[in-house]
Amino acid sequence: MAPDAPAGPLGAPRVHPTAVVGDGVVLGAGVEIGPHCILDGRIRLGAGTRLVGLVTILGDTELGEANVLHPNVVIGDEPQDLTYSGAPRAVRIGSRNIFREGVTVHRGSERGSVTILGDDIFMMQNSHVAHDCRIGNAAIIAGGALVAGWVEMGERALVSGNCVVHQYTRLGRLSMMRGLSRTSRDVPPFCIMDGTHTLRGINVVGLRRAGFSTGSINALRHAFTALFGTRQHLKLAIERMLAAGPVTPEVSELIEFIRAAKRGVAFGPKNGGETEIEE
Repeated sequence: MAPDAPAGPLGAPRVHPTAVVGDGVVLGAGVEIGPHCILDGRIRLGAGTRLVGLVTILGDTELGEANVLHPNVVIGDEPQDLTYSGAPRAVRIGSRNIFREGVTVHRGSERGSVTILGDDIFMMQNSHVAHDCRIGNAAIIAGGALVAGWVEMGERALVSGNCVVHQYTRLGRLSMMRGLSRTSRDVPPFCIMDGTHTLRGINVVGLRRAGFSTGSINALRHAFTALFGTRQHLKLAIERMLAAGPVTPEVSELIEFIRAAKRGVAFGPKNGGETEIEE
């Protein structure tokens, strides 16, 4: 174990005597390693990061500053990939993230390279992020949710409890999957999804909390109705919308996300229109 740069006001790292810390581990100022933790590999922990106890970090793994890892968290273990042969793969995690009990985050796969999580993410108990995912800043993954390999989550996206996200799927910025839902299609930004990749409306509460104006929210609601109010050919629906006049930046983001989809996009409700959702 080697200390990072001078400790500064946070003080030197503190390591519980029952923890096992390998020679390749670098600890920043003020890092706390609790009882029975195991750190084995090329590991770097940023200043102020705290491992409460019984945490395992493996492989080529780097965490930024002020992360908190609760008991039974495992970061950087091998991917659940039958083709994986032990090739060097990595995990990169930003700062101020919270990992609650039993969270797992795996390193990149045989065909991939690195699993990346941003800043200010909250992973609740027993949630899982698989190999090669890209998780945006301030995303929330609730208890028991499973995020498969190669998934991309936009900033402030929310995956609720016990949801299942299929590999290669994209979840747009400020999108929300309601509890027990599942998707193998992309979920557009700003939208709420439930059931099996079925969109219900715009994430109005989330948008308000994020500081979006009433005008921006109303424009997104009108766009949702135009695109998903009936099940239709989305390319043609987009062409009609753009032909009607200029759109707001948020609506443009929604449209570009749909255009970039490779797996298809979650569809609207069978009965049409936006469903009023109370949060």
